[in-house]
Amino acid sequence: MMTVNEVSRLAGVSIRTLHYYDQIGLLHPSGVTEAGYRLYDDTALERLQQILLFRELEFPLKEIDRIIHDKDFDRNKALEQQIELLTLKKEHLEKLITFARGIRMTGGRNMDFTAFDTKKIEEYTRQAREQWGNTAAYREFAQKNADRSKEAQALISAGLMQLFTEFGELKEGEPDSEKAQKQVQKLREYISEHYYQCTKEILAGLGKMYGAGGEFTENIDKAGGPGCGAFCAEAIAVFCGE
Repeated sequence: MMTVNEVSRLAGVSIRTLHYYDQIGLLHPSGVTEAGYRLYDDTALERLQQILLFRELEFPLKEIDRIIHDKDFDRNKALEQQIELLTLKKEHLEKLITFARGIRMTGGRNMDFTAFDTKKIEEYTRQAREQWGNTAAYREFAQKNADRSKEAQALISAGLMQLFTEFGELKEGEPDSEKAQKQVQKLREYISEHYYQCTKEILAGLGKMYGAGGEFTENIDKAGGPGCGAFCAEAIAVFCGE
């Protein structure tokens, strides 16, 4: 077992980031000491590797959480893609080093910019994202969003934020109140209608992110006032029986 400090040094990930992953349910510690310090075993470290892989592929945390909890997740496939992506980046860096050394040695001008070309890396990343994004929820969202104009997408996003504004009007009450629970159901139905089928499992994951700080919480608090994200998280936890 490793402490959170040891994992932070080993993986090059800040302690604050590891705490955040725990808060949103993405990576829980394997145990906690009597003093309250988080501990991580080999299984947790493997999960962290998977998370970091998808961060390299520029997936948002919300999508990573959905992918690695999907029953069809293939760890070996993920490792193969990690190796391929790192190999491509290594080749790119070697080209840049060779290019820079050439300029230093000749002291002349070089108008060849091929060393800066990242199309190969970008194309591989795009293909990998398409493969891993091919979950049922992602396919449903892609299908619903395919023919929407930017204006329509903006209206849907505005409608979602309006729901959080309504949550803000309830946040002085109790998260388990009838009104709060009806608002959670309204949110769930809106997500199912406009994005993807919002199961209780998905909703519970969203709730954790809503109240865990960061961009999600900030946007919700802008719509519903300070504390709205935390209130949403509590109300959703009650709704999902957590």
